[in-house]
Amino acid sequence: MIALNCLLALSVLTALPPDTIRTRQLDEVVVVRNSSTLRLQSATMGAEQVSIKEIETMPALLGEHDVLRSIQLLPGVKHESEASSGFQVRGGTSAQNAILYDHVPVYNVGHLAGLFSAFNNDALSGATLYKGCPPAQYGEGSSSVFSISSRPGATDGWHGSASIGLLSAKALAEGPLGSKGSFLASVRRSYADVPLKLFDDFKENTLYFYDANARMDYLLSPNNLLRLSFFGSRDRTALKDITSMEWSNLATSISWQHHSPLTSHHLPLATETTLLLSNYQTHNAIDLLGMNQSISGHIRQWGLRHNFSWQIGRHTLDVGGLSKVVDVKTAEWQVVNDHQREQRRAWSNALWVGMQLKLSPVLSAQAGLRFEAFSSLGGTYYYETDAATGDIIWYYRTRRYHIVNTHFTLDPRLSIAWQLSSQLSVKGSYARNSQNIHALRGQNTSTPFDRYMLSSNLVQPQRSDQLSLGLYAMTAQQDFDLSLEGYYRYIDHILDYRDGKSFGSAIEMERLVLAGQGRCYGGELMVRKNTGQLTGWIAYTLSWAENKIDGINGGRYYTANMDRRHDIDIVALYRLSSAWSLSTLWMYNSGQAFTAPSGKYEIIDNYIYYYAERNGYRAPAYHRLDVSASWTKTIADGRITREWQFGIYNLYNRYNPFLISFEDSEHGARTKAIGYSLFGIVPSVSVNIKF
Repeated sequence: MIALNCLLALSVLTALPPDTIRTRQLDEVVVVRNSSTLRLQSATMGAEQVSIKEIETMPALLGEHDVLRSIQLLPGVKHESEASSGFQVRGGTSAQNAILYDHVPVYNVGHLAGLFSAFNNDALSGATLYKGCPPAQYGEGSSSVFSISSRPGATDGWHGSASIGLLSAKALAEGPLGSKGSFLASVRRSYADVPLKLFDDFKENTLYFYDANARMDYLLSPNNLLRLSFFGSRDRTALKDITSMEWSNLATSISWQHHSPLTSHHLPLATETTLLLSNYQTHNAIDLLGMNQSISGHIRQWGLRHNFSWQIGRHTLDVGGLSKVVDVKTAEWQVVNDHQREQRRAWSNALWVGMQLKLSPVLSAQAGLRFEAFSSLGGTYYYETDAATGDIIWYYRTRRYHIVNTHFTLDPRLSIAWQLSSQLSVKGSYARNSQNIHALRGQNTSTPFDRYMLSSNLVQPQRSDQLSLGLYAMTAQQDFDLSLEGYYRYIDHILDYRDGKSFGSAIEMERLVLAGQGRCYGGELMVRKNTGQLTGWIAYTLSWAENKIDGINGGRYYTANMDRRHDIDIVALYRLSSAWSLSTLWMYNSGQAFTAPSGKYEIIDNYIYYYAERNGYRAPAYHRLDVSASWTKTIADGRITREWQFGIYNLYNRYNPFLISFEDSEHGARTKAIGYSLFGIVPSVSVNIKF
């Protein structure tokens, strides 16, 4: 059992960044929030560690605590909209974030069309957001990487928990498998569809979601651990004989972790070999007035990942590789009798080398290099287009799995930290991040309707070059710490719709887009209070995001969809007593950029809008106040813990704009903008039992 605990600790140590405090209890590895000292000294720049325990104490929409919504309260991170748990980092879109669950990529991981994420916090040990200079092992996110780690099961006996709230119920069980293993399983399901079954008019309608997590660890020998990890989620909404929407995620992996201790002949070595499988798929259909329409898509990946990690004195060396096949169905739609389909495959091979260097007592560095060869595979149609119009000139097709073309990317990364004193340090970094899976959407937020495509003969990999500079300080007793970071990002081969094109204009996605450049820059300030009954933080972001694409907006720079000038987040957590804890958060965002008509003209009694500038207008500012309280009591000699959680979302009932549309007066003389809101004040209550 001692050996199993040590290997479980190793599995987390090899997966987490070096600036993380790690403590090992008898039954599991517990990830604790970064200390001020480690934030000050670490060479990793722009990394934010997420505390799962802290998330559980914060206010939440409908009582559903959400790891994705929690990171939206950090500087440099913005929410897409009130209806989405998707997040945008330093001027990028949510599609430019790589989200990994135990190294397996997942996409659009939101329930209820993205209202909150599909990750159950009870099954997670921790998560890290890399928004500056990620380690070389991470790729496929030109904006950021969000790495989530599952939690191993307890080894000291069987435990469980159950929870019920306004929207869903969940349960978890964990325990040992003999003396060499452990197991954890959790499941969550909504029950909004249960009342529908009570009424004859609605009993054949559907509205539900569920997600499940499982993990098994087994000690093969004192130095070898086998780990199986599983995550799955599914949403389905359907109105009988009218419409249906469903989407699902699957992420599973099998990992072998080996540890060789220090000997007279060998340096300490940790290796991890992982077989991975990811499957994201959507299907949406509508049957209205005899017009049958449906659209479906998927992203499937399977591959092998291997990483070596050596401890060389005060330095750490990581070397590894990843080979996987990527299968993307950009869309398959049926409109009455018209059936069309586009599907592409690719073979991705990546190699990386990274080092954590302790150059002197006051100087440390993180350096890395990542190489990737991304090969488009045959078996489906490719084509050439007219650059000006997007019209297809000619098609061609090669045999299945024949390499059509290959894109090579080389991503250097370097971050340096210089400690000026025990309470002050400065850091600087440069990072290039590349991405070969691209998304197009019909709106500003991610939804199950998004379409994805791969880099190909017409679409180049997206490349982001980022420079960052930061100042970090803390008080002598670490009660308070401060971080101030500035950044500049240049993005090449950024994609946007051609003028006059939209989400469903054509099945061939390369015809819909043009490529160009983007630039994002800004500053981020964060002040934390770490000790005492009252803890929390204040985060402020000042930022700009612009695109420049020939053929759009006259070839001039224009404001990107995700541009918001000011973001303020204030979070306060107060421990009132051993039983009661209180929390509150206040959020303010500048208005979102959007495109509005500049004029209109009449053609045969129909008014046609004229758009002179893309994203030239601003929605009203967004702000709200959330509060929550939790009461905890231990009974049965400490074997059972009961917790009640009460919350109010949007306490002062602010109706923030979610959608803005334009309507003409009766005779078309005037046009007015109409704003629609999603939520007013929303109370919630839930009860949790742990044993």
